[in-house]
Amino acid sequence: MKLTLTPLIAALLLAGCASVGTIDPAQLPQAPATYKATVANDAAALTASWWRPFADPVLDDLVARAMATNTSVQSAASRLAQARAALGSAQAGRLPQLGAAAGAGRSSTPGQAAPQPANQYSAGLNLAYELDLGGRLLHERNAAALDVQAREQLLADARLLVQANVARGYLALRALDTEREIVRDTVAAYGETLSLTEKRARAGDVADLDLARVRAELAANESEALSLERRRIELETALAVLVGEVPSGFSLEPHAWTTALPAVPAGLPSELLQRRPDLAAARSQLQAAQARVGVAQAAWWPSLSLTAQGGGISSELSNLLKSGASTWGVGLLGALPIFDGGRREAGVNAARSQMDAQAIAFREQFLLALKDVEDQLGALSLLQAQEQASARAVSAAGQALKLSDTRYRNGLVSQLELLDARRSELANRRSALQVRSAQYQATVGLIRALGGGWVGPGA
Repeated sequence: MKLTLTPLIAALLLAGCASVGTIDPAQLPQAPATYKATVANDAAALTASWWRPFADPVLDDLVARAMATNTSVQSAASRLAQARAALGSAQAGRLPQLGAAAGAGRSSTPGQAAPQPANQYSAGLNLAYELDLGGRLLHERNAAALDVQAREQLLADARLLVQANVARGYLALRALDTEREIVRDTVAAYGETLSLTEKRARAGDVADLDLARVRAELAANESEALSLERRRIELETALAVLVGEVPSGFSLEPHAWTTALPAVPAGLPSELLQRRPDLAAARSQLQAAQARVGVAQAAWWPSLSLTAQGGGISSELSNLLKSGASTWGVGLLGALPIFDGGRREAGVNAARSQMDAQAIAFREQFLLALKDVEDQLGALSLLQAQEQASARAVSAAGQALKLSDTRYRNGLVSQLELLDARRSELANRRSALQVRSAQYQATVGLIRALGGGWVGPGA
């Protein structure tokens, strides 16, 4: 699988105008040639609702509830609303500002022998427009727009993270329910063995040591069953928080684990990484930092504003809007700092340092994304082989247990051998279940690492 992320990095270098800071290519990650691991399966492409191919209505319902009430998603949506408001403010700064003013006062005219107080009323409109000579307002607007893009992607990332956590928690819960059944069956089997051993002990056919061994095994498995019950409570309450509900009012009834496992395609296009919302957000944040370098550089330019006002002034309120009371004026205001003690230069240096920091953050995010994909692909590749080995071990252990049980009932083997066979069968069944659970977890992890499945951008 060839990685073709060069256009993604080239877009970063071309972003912004020539007047702002440039991004050092050495700070950006270099795309590797191939992934280390692949999964040899054929699979249909996942849909936008990536969890639906698991074909579990309960999972579908949990994800829908989480998207409606999860607090992390709501917080990300609130931050997006704040960014959009800031963009509106930045856009307004580039438009003419029109305001109305009115006033009333009473004063005397100086220089008269007997000054007489008089009323004065005024009303008018004021117009102001700043000429964006250095592009400061444009860069501020561009930076705010990129902040909105970053917040949109962070909201998408928050949704994807919550969806993945819900899926992982739910699948872990279903795996735990199956494991609880295995342990309960084992407890029941040890209970039957204990009853048989007690009968044989009363008849003098077995020693007290054998009876104590069976009791110890039964107690150990009862303890393990209670431990799994405790773990289930923890998973259930964690799911309650993810769906934004009170844990005391949330419950999932145990049922058979029938969730489908989506197969991973044999080849994954590297362009999928471009869809990752956290990478897209880091890219937008880097470009916003680049735009803010332009804002800092524009401080060296003079500020120039056009102003105009028109209205009326009169000592009589009734004459305020008559033509004889009208007044108007236009003006041009300019300002250029000459000495600021190095403040503007420091502002440019700070903006460039922030841009460099964002470039490093993007590089780190990119490398972590590659690591996530490699980890999950490697895990799935090995879990396929491990699943086959576990299946063979479970089959062999089950056959050995049947033979040991028959021989024990016929007095051909010791109770210790039967207990060892049962312990081995339990361990292999639970190990196989854990491998199966790990496959589900790694599949969800790969979907998360790829930004929501294996459908390419724009599909």
